[in-house]
Parts: sequence; structure tokens; C-alpha cells
Amino acid sequence: MKGSEDMEEFRRSYSRLCKESGSEPQEAVLQQLHQLPRGRLDLATQSLTVDTCRALGKLLQNQTLLTELVLSDCMLSEEGTTLLLQGLCANTVIRFLDLKGNNLRAAGAEALGKLLRQNQSIQSLTLEWNNLGTWEDAFATFCGGLAANSTLQQLDLRNNQISHKGAEELALALKGNATLQQLDLRWNNVGLLGGRALVNCLPSNRTLWRLDLAGNNVPSDVLRAVEQAMEHNQDRHTAFQETQTRTHLLSKEVQYLQEEKSKQFLDLMETIDKQREEMARSSQASAARVGQLQEALKERHSIINALKAKLQMTEAALALSEQKSQDLGELLATAEQERLSLSQREEKERRLEQQEAAERESKLLRDLSAANEKNLLLRNQVDELERKLKSQQEELFLTRQELTNTSAELKIRVVQAEERLDMEKRRARQNMEDSEKLRFKEVEHMTRHLEESERAMQERLQRLEALRLSLEEELSRVKAAALSERGQAEEELIKARNQARLEEQQHLAHLEEKLRLLAQARDEAQGTCLQQKQTVAEAQARASQLSLQVEGQRRRIEELQQELSNKDQEKVAEVTRVRVELQEQMGRLRAELTAQETLREKVAALERQLKVIASDHREALLDKESENASLREKLRLKEAEIARIRDEEAQRASFLQNAVLAYVQGSPLRSLSPPK
Repeated sequence: MKGSEDMEEFRRSYSRLCKESGSEPQEAVLQQLHQLPRGRLDLATQSLTVDTCRALGKLLQNQTLLTELVLSDCMLSEEGTTLLLQGLCANTVIRFLDLKGNNLRAAGAEALGKLLRQNQSIQSLTLEWNNLGTWEDAFATFCGGLAANSTLQQLDLRNNQISHKGAEELALALKGNATLQQLDLRWNNVGLLGGRALVNCLPSNRTLWRLDLAGNNVPSDVLRAVEQAMEHNQDRHTAFQETQTRTHLLSKEVQYLQEEKSKQFLDLMETIDKQREEMARSSQASAARVGQLQEALKERHSIINALKAKLQMTEAALALSEQKSQDLGELLATAEQERLSLSQREEKERRLEQQEAAERESKLLRDLSAANEKNLLLRNQVDELERKLKSQQEELFLTRQELTNTSAELKIRVVQAEERLDMEKRRARQNMEDSEKLRFKEVEHMTRHLEESERAMQERLQRLEALRLSLEEELSRVKAAALSERGQAEEELIKARNQARLEEQQHLAHLEEKLRLLAQARDEAQGTCLQQKQTVAEAQARASQLSLQVEGQRRRIEELQQELSNKDQEKVAEVTRVRVELQEQMGRLRAELTAQETLREKVAALERQLKVIASDHREALLDKESENASLREKLRLKEAEIARIRDEEAQRASFLQNAVLAYVQGSPLRSLSPPK
């Protein structure tokens, strides 16, 4: 809506400027402006006056609607061309300009050079069938503007009488230009010197990838050199475009990878924090357990010292290690057997003491076994971590296999889905064509039937209307006749009365006869009127019946039209449903394709994440191994300390045993008394 308003404003501005300059706007231009397609003004083959060119030049300075301007074969004058190109110098939206076949000369070439210097939007310029190369100075100005231009990509200079000097100017311009990609110089007079000049300038220009020199009397070796240079520049252009597309894709992928990497880094940091917390908890638990073990050992040392005060033999039994506990039990058993031979009371006390010692010894053994189990648990944890690493590696391998399998399956599904989509499209297209043909036939049949019935009804209505009119005319004639007869009868009655007054006796019988005849005539007229009224009533009844029939036919027509509209709505709904289903299928296929692409990207991201996790896992394993090594070293030191304590206690037990044996051997049996 806004575009149409702007175009209307453009037409009004054109008319106003033409009237301000004292001329009428051209009807052909107004018609083209009225039929203007979006973004394109085509005035080809329209003879434009100077006033029209002046008005268009002023309008084109600030307009933002047109992107293409076609002025081919418009018979532009030098002044009109200059005015138009001056207006285009300030334009910032036109991308395509066609000035073919306007016989542009020196002034036109200079105006074009100024346009190329100042305009920063035109990308394609067509100058075919002009005479720009005839004036060398003006063409040099044009080439200077081309050298300074930074937006033009396509230039058509066919049939412009360009000589070898003009080609040399073009070569200098191409050395300074860095945006022109296509240059058409066919059917000029470039010749050998111009061709060599163009070949010499091509190494300095890396953007021009198409240069046409057919019909210029250029030798074949020069043409081959030009073709080689163009192929080289075209390869460079395609490589540059591919590099741009790849750079764009890589930038997107790098951005996505950075986001994924940041997410992975955050997840990894959270995992590391959790592992650190778990390690801290496990280290705290192990430290607490070691402290408990140390406290238990201290308690046992205190118990052993207390037992030493009561009985030196039981002190040795409490401190014995796991390996020498059996020997100590045997020694205690032999001592108990020898002491049983000495005294029953000593035997009973020793049995009680042995039971207590056994209980305490079992407690120590359980504590030692718990320490050993803790060591085994730590070793099992290390083994479990190694197994987890192996399982993760196996899962990584299985995941890669699954990804390859899923990618293959997804490709197969995509092919099948595309085939199904093509089949559904063909089927839907066939169904739509069949339904359209059937609906068209039904509509045509119904319209033909309705037209025939409507024509018949109209004919019957016309006949009834004619009959009604004839009956009304006959009724009016009868009424007029009755009135005239009544008037005549009244006149005759008045005459008869006058005559009766004059001749009462003579004409009485004659008058009575006339009165009787008049009464009969009146009765006949009244009967005729009644018959006419009955005929009119019958005609009216027939007309009402016919109107009822017409009303019924109209209702029938409306019902048929309603049925047709319902059928049309049903078919439209069916077509829309089929379209919606097709769109949904296409959406699902597109979603599957996007899901495949996301799966591929996720696979790549997972592979990179797995690599990072594997490296981090290796580092964590190394850290765990170092921690395990430190724990093993601590356990080894604890075991060495425990072994040293056991050795000391074993020595003390041996000393106690020797003392007991010496005591038993040195004292007689009767002198022995049980300690209390």
C-alpha cells in the first residue's frame, strides 16, 4: 500500500515538474509510471524530451523505490542525457542502468564519467550501440570515472566505435579499478594494439573474470592470452567466493563450538568440583578412619599396659601380631596346661583371663582386618576407575559406531522420505486435477441447467404478463362501453321523460318498451362485467400460482447454489487439508534434515568433548594414581609402624614367656599360689 502511494506521488511530482518547466507531461511516460512494476522503470523505445529528462533527473536524485532503470532506444539528446545522468549522480538505490541505442557522444561520455565517479550504487551499466569511442578525450574522461568507481561490476560497451587508443584508456582504467567483474567489448575497433594493451593490464587486475573481444580484429594469440587471464581470474573469483562461504560457515561453526566449549567447560568445572568434593569427603573419611584406628591402637596400648599390671602374660597376648598370635596362643595354652597341673584355681583364673584375652585379641584382629579391607577397598577403587576408563573408551567406540549407523539410517530415511514426498506430491497433484475437472464439469452442468430453467421461467412470466395486460385492456374497454351505454341510457331516459311530459298518453307504451329493452341491455352489461371480473380473478389466481411456482423455482435455485457453495467449500477444505498435510510432511522432513545436521554437529561436538574428557580423565587418573601412591606410602609407613610395634610386643611377650617359664621351673608346685 505504501509502495503504491509512493508511486502515485512519483507520478504527481513528474507532472508538476513538467508543468513548472512550461511543458506537458508525456502520456507514454505517465502510462509507464502507472503500470510500473515493483522496483523497475522501463521507458524503452519511448522518445523522451528534454523537459521529461530534466524532470526525471530531479526526481531520481532522492527517490528510493527504483532499483532498475531502462532507457534503451529513447533517442536521448545530449542535453537530456546530461540532465538525467546529473540526477543519477546523487541516487543511492539504482543498481541497473540501461542506455542502449541512444547515440551517446562526447557530452554523454563526459556525463557518464562524472556519474561513475560520484555514484556509489550502480552495479550494472549497459551502453550498447552508442558512439562513446568516437571522441577520444571524452572517452578518456569516461575511463577516468571507471578507474575511480568502486561499485560497478558489469559494463557493456558493444558497438561503441572504440579504437586502440580507447582500448589503451580502458586498460589504464582497469589497472585502477578493483570491482569490475564483466566487460563486453564486442564489435568495436580495438585491433592488435588495443588487445595487447588490455592483455598487459590484466595482470594488475584480479577482479575481472570475463572480457569479450569478439569482432575486434584481435589476433588469436591475444585472445588466448585474454582467455587464460580470465580463467585465472575466474578461478580466483570462485576460490574467493568459496573462501568467503567457507569463512562464513567456519565462523558460524567456531561460534557454535565456542558456545559448546563454554558449556562443556562449565560442565567439566562442575564435574571437577563434584569430584573434588567427593575426594575431600573421602579424604576426610579416610583421615577420620585413620584417626579412629590410631585412637583404637592407643586404647589397645593402654589396655595392654593395664593388663601388664595384672598379668604380664596377657600383656604379650594383646600385643601379638596376626602371624604370631597362634604361637602366642599355643604358648599360653602350654602355660595354662602346666599351670593347670599346679592348681585348679589358677587354671580357672587363667581360663577366664584367656577368654578375656581372646576377646580382646579378636577385637584387635577385626580392627586389623578392617584396615586391610580399607586398603583393599582403595585398591578396588583404583581398579574400578581403570575399569570405568576402559568402559568409557568402549562406550566411545560404541557411540561412534552408533553414530555412523544412525547417519546411514538417516540418509536412507531421507531418501525414502524424499521418494514418499514426491509420490505424495504427484498423488495430491493428480487428485487436485481430478477434483478440479469434476467440480468444473458439475458447475458447468448446474449453471447450464439453471440458465435453461431461468430462461423457461422468464418466457412463462413474459407470456403471463402479456395475458394480464390483454385482460386489463379488455376489462377497461368493457368498463368504457358500459359507462358510455349508461350515459346514453340516461340521456335517452331524460329525453323520454321530457317527451312523456309532453306526450304522456301517446308514447307511454313505447317508453315502457324502451325501458324494458334498456333494462335487458343493462342486465347483459352487468353479466358481461361479472364474467370479465371472474376472468380477471381467474387470471390473478393463475398469476399468483405462477408467482408461487417462480418462488419455488427461486428457492430451488438458491438451494442448488447453496449445495454448490457447500461442495466448493468441501473441496476447498479438502485441498487445504491436503496442502496442510503436504506442508506438515515437508516440515517434518525439514525437521528431520535439521535434526540430522544437528546430530552431525553434535556427533562432532561429542567426539571433541570425548577427546577433552579423555584427556581430563587421564589427568584425573594420574592425579588419582598420585594420590593412591601417596596413600600407599602412608599405609606402608603405618604398616611398618604396626610391624615395629608388633615386634616390640613380641619381644615383650617372649621376655614374659621366658620369665613365666623361669618362674614355673624355679618354684615348687606346692609353693605356687594364684595371683590375685
